[in-house]
Amino acid sequence: MALNKTQLKYFGGTALAVTLLLACDQAVKVWVKTHMQLGESIEIFSWFKIYFTENPGMAFGIELVDTYILTIFRIIIVSLFGAFIVKLIKRNYKFGFILCASMILAGALGNIIDCAFYGVLFDHSYGHVATFMPEGGGYSTVLNGRVVDMLYFPLIKTTWPSWVPVWGGHDFIFFRPIFNVADSSICVSVFILLLFYRQSLSTVFSKEKERYD
Repeated sequence: MALNKTQLKYFGGTALAVTLLLACDQAVKVWVKTHMQLGESIEIFSWFKIYFTENPGMAFGIELVDTYILTIFRIIIVSLFGAFIVKLIKRNYKFGFILCASMILAGALGNIIDCAFYGVLFDHSYGHVATFMPEGGGYSTVLNGRVVDMLYFPLIKTTWPSWVPVWGGHDFIFFRPIFNVADSSICVSVFILLLFYRQSLSTVFSKEKERYD
């Protein structure tokens, strides 16, 4: 079924938003990769630092499975999710709802680009600043790259009281995870969906459930 004018406008708007998000995400990552060594940090404020770290691809540096398998799995999921967003447009859902879903897609795509290509586009960042397209080849192979993270917000730095079980006397930092623009896009979009579009989410899940019942 062809898209009508409103649907085409929605499709164009979401495509533009995804493109801008990806451009911003990749620009920041490439800058960090080509200007900082792994583990180096730049203090912007006492509560905000640019801290260069890398991970195999899960949000906030979580490591659960092999990078290659994770990248393949994410490509499949993102492809299906992209087709699902087109379906949302055809079903005339609210633009805000479609845009949030698209920003989740953009965030996932941003990290997939790192995993898929950074291993061959850059050499490693251990002890020196990485080179783009090095003569000796990259630090890994296609689909085995690592995601660049850099946004670090240590808002609270303190020590657990001695009476607290297990953690007593240890340092406590909030917020400890280091993330990137793509991760932010995913988390903020999910938050907005849960806060403002619960009815639309309920409708989506109901319709998908009816298809398989």
